[in-house]
Amino acid sequence: MANNTALISVMCPDRVGLVADIAGCLFDLGGNLNDTTFAVLGGGAEFTSVCELPADVSFAEVERSLRNIATLADAEVSVTLFGLAPLHDETARITHHLTLRGGNRPGLIARLSEVFVQFRANVVRLAAERVPGMGTDEYAIEIAVRIPDESAPACLATIGNTAGELGLSFGYRTH
Repeated sequence: MANNTALISVMCPDRVGLVADIAGCLFDLGGNLNDTTFAVLGGGAEFTSVCELPADVSFAEVERSLRNIATLADAEVSVTLFGLAPLHDETARITHHLTLRGGNRPGLIARLSEVFVQFRANVVRLAAERVPGMGTDEYAIEIAVRIPDESAPACLATIGNTAGELGLSFGYRTH
């Protein structure tokens, strides 16, 4: 049986109802959403999904159907073959949710990410934004990460120290 798993990507101006419109369209086509993300990026919005489609549904048909949604009239839509495993393995199982907040500066995410490499931790999701209404320097970062059990205490302490050096508050919870 041929692989009919698609990577679906939609980028457009942010509007209420986008997720409902896109997910509803894919459901109507018989699609089954696997890993899926949605994010507001500046004034835009991005929906990305690994979607298993019925064998008789073409990627072109999915793209046409999405483009026919009124809220996606000016969207960039891409439906391509997802040639990797449709489900993630253990290395993408989230063990910790981290929250950092403070002043924005170039290289902030790079510095924090270097710590994860040092402790063989895998970033599963990352969201960073300038916080509206809090001034141009207020920045919030949320990271969902898999940290191996044996290195979790040292990794979290190092992230805390790095955050402190950068003038950020730091908190976490285990998943």
